[in-house]
Amino acid sequence: MPILCTNPLVEKQITDQARIHNIPENEVVEKIMVAEGAIKRLIEPAEVAQLATYLCSDAASGITGSAQTIDCGWTAH
Repeated sequence: MPILCTNPLVEKQITDQARIHNIPENEVVEKIMVAEGAIKRLIEPAEVAQLATYLCSDAASGITGSAQTIDCGWTAH
């Protein structure tokens, strides 16, 4: 499972998985959602916004046609 960005849909998934697996919600994140990532946490929406802001700035004017990955090290897995 790739690392997810916190949002209302993910929060519902956390609640649902906690109920299904009969474990606390924080354990869902730790044991199911981020267990295999290099950085053991969910991505915050602000991180995505910061990358988008950078890509729209003059400092990123040389970046064209490339994919940018925010995955807490998942691709290093």
